[in-house]
Amino acid sequence: MDGRVLGLSGVTVRRGGATLVNGVDWSVLEGERWAVLGPNGAGKTTLLNVAFSQLHPTAGVVEILGERLGQVDVFELRPLIGYAGASVASRIEPGTPVLDIVLSAAYGYVGRFREEYGSPDYGRARALLGHWGVADLADRDFHTLSEGERKRVLIARALMADPELLLLDEPAAGLDLGGREDLVRRMSGLARNEAAPALVVVSHHVEEIPAGFTHVLLLRDGAVVKAGPIDEVLTAEHLSETFGLSLKVERDGDRWNARAV
Repeated sequence: MDGRVLGLSGVTVRRGGATLVNGVDWSVLEGERWAVLGPNGAGKTTLLNVAFSQLHPTAGVVEILGERLGQVDVFELRPLIGYAGASVASRIEPGTPVLDIVLSAAYGYVGRFREEYGSPDYGRARALLGHWGVADLADRDFHTLSEGERKRVLIARALMADPELLLLDEPAAGLDLGGREDLVRRMSGLARNEAAPALVVVSHHVEEIPAGFTHVLLLRDGAVVKAGPIDEVLTAEHLSETFGLSLKVERDGDRWNARAV
């Protein structure tokens, strides 16, 4: 696999006459932590769905963990990929306990069926909930949780199967300032853990990029504006082009912020 966990070459996605992603070339290597930024409609979530093997491109080549999409059984591939996003939350049945949501990820399910779990499974699920600050919610119905609590549970679920690639779609969206900063702090710890999988996080805001992230992909209108090491890509010039207005970019330690000039 030559250290590459995700490779896209000339990837285009068209749906209903619209081009959602257009000619994207992108590679993610082991140990890299990528932030994917862009305005609404830039194609960020579509790109993540391709990376999760949930969506096949109209054109181009996608390689995930050494397997080519279209030539591999995606049901065998997906357990190796951790994914947290709105599409997972929408599949959770009312009344499903939080612990069952995390446990069932070990089998690639969303919620319990007839599968059996042992003590190690329960131990790992509870440990993950604890790490993300929601251990006390294990017996709660997922649909009674706040938006911030749901996002933490979904991240814990995404890590349950010890994936080789972790994809998080707007994990801080809808959070207040305190909730965002606490989540970003925990994600920074994950990013700095050498044993953690390659990590891709989609966001609209540079303020949500955790410390320890190494690379940035900027998207606009489904196409790549710039991609590469964070210090080279996260500039006023590149962000202004991406969001279509003049921006000033500042760095404070390992965190970033941007505002209109």
